[in-house]
This record gives sequence, C-alpha cells and structure tokens, in this order.
Amino acid sequence: MASVQRRSFLLAAGASLAPRGLGAAGIPVIDTHIHLFDTNRPQGVPWPGKDNKVLFQPALPDRYRRIATPLGVVGAIKVEASPWIEDNQWVLDLAAEEPIIVGVIGNLDLAAPEFGAQLDRFQSNPLFRGIRYGNLWGRDLAAGLGRGNFVANLKLLSAAGLTLDTANPNPDLIAAIVRLTGLVPDLRVVIDHLPQMRAPDDRALRRKYQDGLRELGQRPRVFVKLSAVFRRIGEEVPRDLSVYRATLDEISAVFGEDRVLFGSDWPNSDQWRPYADVLGLVREYFASKSPAAAEKYFWRNSVAAYRWRKRDPSQPGA
Repeated sequence: MASVQRRSFLLAAGASLAPRGLGAAGIPVIDTHIHLFDTNRPQGVPWPGKDNKVLFQPALPDRYRRIATPLGVVGAIKVEASPWIEDNQWVLDLAAEEPIIVGVIGNLDLAAPEFGAQLDRFQSNPLFRGIRYGNLWGRDLAAGLGRGNFVANLKLLSAAGLTLDTANPNPDLIAAIVRLTGLVPDLRVVIDHLPQMRAPDDRALRRKYQDGLRELGQRPRVFVKLSAVFRRIGEEVPRDLSVYRATLDEISAVFGEDRVLFGSDWPNSDQWRPYADVLGLVREYFASKSPAAAEKYFWRNSVAAYRWRKRDPSQPGA
C-alpha cells in the first residue's frame, strides 16, 4: 500500500511540475471525450438529471480549462450530451469562442428523413467533426442498419469526411459495428468507453464478442477510446493500475498503438475519480510504452480519427 501511495504521489507531482501545455515526458494531450452543458439555461438540459448531485452543475469550457490545462491538456473534443438538434448549434457557438475545443461530435438521427439537410447545415462549420450514435437516447445501431435510408446516411457522413462515434458498447453493438464497417468501409468509426464493457459470461457469446473485436482490429478506420477505465468494486473505485492493466493490455493488443485514443469522459468521470486520476492512470500505463506509442495515444491518433485542426499555439501541429 505504501508503494502504491508513493507512486500516486510521484505521478501527481510530475503532472504539476510539467511545463504548461505539456503532458508527461513533454507530450501534449488532446482529450477526445468531454461533455459540455449548462444546467442554468432557461430550457434546461436533457442530461444530467437534477437528482445527480455530482453532475448537475454547469460543465463549460472555463471550468474544464481550470481542471485540465494544469495537467498538460491542450485541447479537447466535445461529444454530444443532448439529443436536441439545436444543441448542436449551441455547442458550436460556444466552441467558436473557446480555442481549447478543437472539435465537436454532435447529435443527428441517422434514421431521420431530414438527416441530409441537417448534415449539410452543421458540416459547414469546420469544428463539426461527426456524430454519435449507438445505445443512447433510445437508439439502436443494429436495428438502424436494417432501415432503408440509414446506410445511405452513413455514406453521406463518410463522404463528408466526418466520423461516427458509437455510444455505450455491448456485444450487440460490437457486432453491429462489424456489419456497419463492412457496408461503409471508408467511414471512420470510434468506439467509446470500451474498457467499461464487461465481456459476456456465456462462453459462446464471449467467443462471438471476441471474434467481432478481432475483426474490428483488422479494420484500419476503426479507433477505440481507452476511456471510462475506472470501475466500482464494492464501495470503492480503486486507483491502482494493476486492477485495470489486463483490460488495457487486451484492447491495446487488438487495436495496436495507432488506433487507441485518450478520452476522459469529463465531467461524467467525476462520478468515479477526479480528472487528475483519470489522466494519471493512463499516463502511468503508457509510461511503460515507447515515447512514440504514448504520443500516438495522447494526441497523434486523435488527428487521424477526427481530422481536427490546431486552434491554439499550445496545440501540436495537425
């Protein structure tokens, strides 16, 4: 226990002493998964609920900046936290004044007949880097693939050079992504929060899930966020890397160093551990990797996945 505490102290101290805008070993960090919302808006927010004592407060760029930039984070990609169409515009307007936001993953319904017009509207903004679709807001990617205009709309997304983030992985979603990437092979797809998923206990289902994951590992346009890593075990959320290393090793082995991304899931991550712990855990994990592998994870792969553009001198060239 003493050695674990000492290691955590040294990691925290190293982060605090790093040059502003630089991460461990001088690597800048692009956080590919944050949420922004304002609980004080007159119209309110669809998420989080008022009963969530941790999350129900404004999550805006100035608050994020105060938390993240002292730890070496130089940019972030905002991922949708609302199914309301006009919230795409709300966050794009917000991001326009905030150079720390290098991209926005919005919300459009791929099954909607007006999808094409909505995509035309928002893709004209260079900060709009794609949409999120999956097991969220009552949607089902697997079911969508059977609808007439759904695949055609995915092809529109691909033709626009944008990215599809997938929400809340489970075995059915993994199988759907295998099917999707076969139908639209040029589309860049990012699987969010894969470390949080538990593989099925049933042996046959587990084998099907693992086969699907290996298939996706062979598809070069599929990326994975090593995000939402922490787990609650009983009443505790352990900080010790040894609890999570096997999961991180397994995913990294399947997708390789060129297709894994850092994402914090802030402020949702506050329900598990503080931001410093979220970043500190994966910094500790990548401390045993090559500097090139760490640089890919903390920023280079995010350019390949999202094609974001540099907005601030502290951000690496992209």
